[in-house]
Amino acid sequence: MKPQVGQRLGSVTSEIEVIVVRPPADDVDLTCGGAPMAPAPAERSGEPDAGGGALLGKRYHHVASGMELLCTKAGAGTLAVDGEPLGVKEAKNLPSSD
Repeated sequence: MKPQVGQRLGSVTSEIEVIVVRPPADDVDLTCGGAPMAPAPAERSGEPDAGGGALLGKRYHHVASGMELLCTKAGAGTLAVDGEPLGVKEAKNLPSSD
C-alpha cells in the first residue's frame, strides 16, 4: 500500500481510525491488530491483537519509512508498518520566553 497525505484509514479489527500526515517513501504493509488497514470507515471482521492500542490525538511514526499517522479514533490493537510497531511521536519542547 502507498498511502497518500490526508488519506483516512480504518482498522478492520477495532475502532481505530487514522489520517496519514506524512506518507512513506515506498510501499509499506500498514496493519492494525495484525490485519491490513483499509480506507475508512472500514467494516470490522475480527478481533485485534492483545497488545497496545492507539490514543486519540496522538501521532504515530515509523522511523525507517518516515511515515506519520494521526489517530482520529482510539481503540485496541497495535499499529505496525512491515511488522514493526509504530512509536508515539513526542512533542517538541518550546524555548522559554524569559
